Amino acid sequence: MSATIAPIRTRFAPSPTGFIHLGNIRSALYPWAFARHHGGTFILRVEDTDTERSTQEAVKVIIDSMDWMGLHYDEGPYYQMQRMERYRAVLDQLVEGGHAYPCYMSTSELDALRERQMAGGLKPRYDGTWRPEPGKALPEVPAGVQPVLRFRTPAQGSVGWDDKVKGRVDFANDELDDLVIARPDGTPTYNFCVVVDDIDMRISHVIRGDDHVNNTPRQIHIFRALGHEPPVYAHLPTVLNEQGDKLSKRNGARSVLQYRDEGYLADAMVNYLARLGWSHGDAEIFTREQFVQWFDLEHLGRSAAQFDGEKLKWVNAHYLRALAPADLAQQVRPFLQRLGLREQGVDLAAAATLLRERAHTLLDVAQLCGMFYAEPEPDADLLLQHLTPAARAAILDLRSVLQALPVWEAPAIAAAMKQILGTHQLKMPQVAMPLRLLVTGRLHTPSLDAVLALFSRDTVMHRLASVA
Repeated sequence: MSATIAPIRTRFAPSPTGFIHLGNIRSALYPWAFARHHGGTFILRVEDTDTERSTQEAVKVIIDSMDWMGLHYDEGPYYQMQRMERYRAVLDQLVEGGHAYPCYMSTSELDALRERQMAGGLKPRYDGTWRPEPGKALPEVPAGVQPVLRFRTPAQGSVGWDDKVKGRVDFANDELDDLVIARPDGTPTYNFCVVVDDIDMRISHVIRGDDHVNNTPRQIHIFRALGHEPPVYAHLPTVLNEQGDKLSKRNGARSVLQYRDEGYLADAMVNYLARLGWSHGDAEIFTREQFVQWFDLEHLGRSAAQFDGEKLKWVNAHYLRALAPADLAQQVRPFLQRLGLREQGVDLAAAATLLRERAHTLLDVAQLCGMFYAEPEPDADLLLQHLTPAARAAILDLRSVLQALPVWEAPAIAAAMKQILGTHQLKMPQVAMPLRLLVTGRLHTPSLDAVLALFSRDTVMHRLASVA
């Protein structure tokens, strides 16, 4: 199936068994971008047949994560558990066509078979006891045993595909045993359901993690048994954590929504994840629109990509600084509220714009904005250290000069401070440090004249009154 013949239809098919991490969401990002690039369709399919572990809460986390990142799907979500009748009909079709057969080998018999094979140095696998063959006498059907259904894998030759990431991949058929496609209770298994779904949803390209490579030959056989050619496959290399291990829930991976809650920007996350396994020349920073315009399967990396938290912070800081002041304020506001800070007196857009140069995330900006929206509580020891008699005298004079300024603006405040430093023969840190502590409660801030200008004159006068 080629892009010139059939419409592009891609899918993201997560299992709702827990939170979704960055490695998972990258497997949604690339098929989303590929579909958008070609004007195709992006589908969300929830593979919820693991009824013991699947939860509606996990489904919500998946959808919320995709929504936050702007990976909006065109169809779905489809749920496999709602398609059981369709699966059973196709199972019957395979049995009737001679592509599947009932197997009555019990779990204990299968375990014993595998133990014998391993003891003999063989690869453990089903031996075809119940596989019908011309002239073969099958064992007597045991009473009261519900069989599994097994797919009749071709015994000779090989199966392969031209992977858009890995290149040519081939498996010998004699390495593949007869796959169970339905359990004793009739419930279909993963590899079977995936094929039926991909056929029914007319999936043209499957872009997924390379942990599925060993499933692919089995799925191709089922496709062909059902009279369909398989889609184009692109198996993405693993994402590694900062220690070089596979990024996973058991290995310290964090939920996508945790990054949202820590104040990362969705566009920055898209930019960062796009580069975690794909490239467009040397471009490091690009818009979502550029990513969609540039994205192709030919430039997907073949090597595992390693997550770098510091690089993500750097990318996020770039996007943070590019936001228009009003947009920045709108995105910082919820974080300010979460910190229990009430927005009053100081314009949030101006405050956040001033402070974002020292921040990596929206939460960082909100925490820095605390100097404008909370009463200062300077450390007593620091205040004692910096508020020397000379500094106290200079600040008292500065208060009078500031009170008399005709305009309350940063240049006028800077000129007043320069005048006082000259009069008292002091250097800037000798006055600026205690001044910061008194007005903001903090020892470090951006340019002091810009900070003071954001406060009202009355607020600054009130906070400097304690010097007298």
